[in-house]
Amino acid sequence: MRLVHDPASADPSRDGAARSVLATTVDLADSIASQTRGLMFRRHVPDDYALAFRFESAQRRTLHMLFVFVPIDAVWVVDDVVQRVETLHPWRSVARESADLIVELPAGAAADVEPGDRLRLEAE
Repeated sequence: MRLVHDPASADPSRDGAARSVLATTVDLADSIASQTRGLMFRRHVPDDYALAFRFESAQRRTLHMLFVFVPIDAVWVVDDVVQRVETLHPWRSVARESADLIVELPAGAAADVEPGDRLRLEAE
């Protein structure tokens, strides 16, 4: 699975030329235990990695950085449309936004992602 970014500002006549792949290795946090653990206790997140949290409906979802040792980019998504992008800092950040998908990436990986862009998980 990979994480694909389509900027809202992309020119549709260019056949997806602005499309980019943010991560080629995506893990799904698909259990209560994996969602609770998230990226806690990890000392490194590879450049091409993402952790995705999928939910059945869009609700306000909170991320915290307790026991997370590295900065990350977090992206909240509803129906494939980015709602919020934020760089979270180890131990001290907490953020909340509506989402049916949340993606955690290495810090800087979502630098070009903005609200209104499309973000999708795709099978390879």
